[in-house]
Amino acid sequence: MFVYADNAATTKMSPTAIKAMTEAMETVWGNPSSLHTTGQTAKEALENARGTIASLLGAEPREIYFTSGGSEADNQAILSAAINGAKKNK
Repeated sequence: MFVYADNAATTKMSPTAIKAMTEAMETVWGNPSSLHTTGQTAKEALENARGTIASLLGAEPREIYFTSGGSEADNQAILSAAINGAKKNK
């Protein structure tokens, strides 16, 4: 039996996630910040994904941020906590 105990560092992706990611990389590879058609197609896919994730979490789409990795996500969480704390005078 194989046991992988380092899931804090990385976790094997599910076949469903791999399929979805591969499809996205092959079809909506444009820069979603661009004004050209390829970029706007990518932006539409990004916003659809944001809406799907938000609905699954019971959140608003504007509350969903996608980051490039763990360090960026950690920094975003710290900044968000600091901003929210400052609003409460903490």
